[in-house]
Amino acid sequence: MVQAYAPALFSQGNNITRKLDGRLTAIWSAVLAVVTLFLWLSLQLSQQTEIILLFGLFVFGGVFAINSALHSYLIIALAKEDGVSMDVGFYYTANALGRLLGTILSGFLYQSFNSSQDGLLACLFVSFLLAIMAALFIKRV
Repeated sequence: MVQAYAPALFSQGNNITRKLDGRLTAIWSAVLAVVTLFLWLSLQLSQQTEIILLFGLFVFGGVFAINSALHSYLIIALAKEDGVSMDVGFYYTANALGRLLGTILSGFLYQSFNSSQDGLLACLFVSFLLAIMAALFIKRV
């Protein structure tokens, strides 16, 4: 639902009111990293694991959906006219590969620790690091 309404956050009518570029995507990736870091810290400092996960992952999902919408828009906007299907196909292939590798990595991290709490914390911390790397990499594009 958030992803469907995300374009409305950046447009007014049919006109784009904010410049949609790598800088804006980097900012939203950094916001995602901050949300992940806050979730990680909250789980470290509190015993309210279920409540923190419920609300924290809800916020994370919303920010992630906005990020996803921005990436989808940018790949279409920046695709070469004579190779749109190739650019979009490459993007979605890379996206699927990233999700597969992320699933494998998170499963490995989760199972590598003695408790489910430690495994979850490891997954969140690595997610934070990867989001920071994405923000820094996107900013250079």
